[in-house]
Amino acid sequence: MTPITEVEGRRVALSNLEKVLYPETGFTKAELVHYYATSAGVLLPHLRDRAVSFLRYPDGPQGQRFFTKNVPPGTPEWVTTAEVPRSEGPARMVVVQDLPSLVWAANLVSEFHTHQWLVQAPEEADRLVFDLDPGAPATVVHCCEVALWLRERLARDGITAYPKTAGSKGLHLLAAVRGGSPERASEYAKTLAVEAERALPRLVVHRMTKSLRPGKVFVDWSQNAARKTTATPYTLRARPAPLVSAPVTWEEVAQCRSPAQLEFLAADIDPRVRRYGDLLAGLLDPQAAAPLP
Repeated sequence: MTPITEVEGRRVALSNLEKVLYPETGFTKAELVHYYATSAGVLLPHLRDRAVSFLRYPDGPQGQRFFTKNVPPGTPEWVTTAEVPRSEGPARMVVVQDLPSLVWAANLVSEFHTHQWLVQAPEEADRLVFDLDPGAPATVVHCCEVALWLRERLARDGITAYPKTAGSKGLHLLAAVRGGSPERASEYAKTLAVEAERALPRLVVHRMTKSLRPGKVFVDWSQNAARKTTATPYTLRARPAPLVSAPVTWEEVAQCRSPAQLEFLAADIDPRVRRYGDLLAGLLDPQAAAPLP
């Protein structure tokens, strides 16, 4: 029998809670649901009003993985959905607005990925994102060096950057922006990626071409495109261990000397939130959004 739990007056079905999803650490589905429920205070504000793509891995990261963009079958009627534009025509996607919806979505066993725009205004970018992806033997340590350069360059345009781990092997930089389309944000991000490559030629590549990437950091500017999504802050990732895409301080970025220093598991997040609060809270203040140059 599938257990039903009540969350803020909504009945949510939970399944296979004893299933071990991450064999490396023995982390179960019950622990995954618990992680999302207890992280709701910092996670929900970054999901709210954004269409969500789910990268689902119901049998763990080593099992089948698949993206769900449209509203999944069996979605409760109380889960918010929104019509969003797509090149092939409008589609309906889930918007995780509250704790019951978050617990329901957690039961699907998912990474959460969101666009850089709100469902109310898909034509306006309210986020700028850079995905710093190291090509072996480069690591997140090299990403940190690039992130510090980008932070300074963005600051010259009046834009405040916030770092978080990818939860895999790289680093993400986010900024709150206004006054431009996703296309405009993409153009601006590409300009900075090209500048970074010029300034740090031994370290940075701005093109995705595989042959250019070994030993360098690919500054992926393309996730600013309207159709693209990025791992949401605080989402778990489908990796061998329950790693989280975790906000970090600039001090941690500057002091990073080994990849392990910027690896955070689900169990690390609550103590970090108690210590720092939401390190990405600055992204949530519309007054603080910088105009796109």
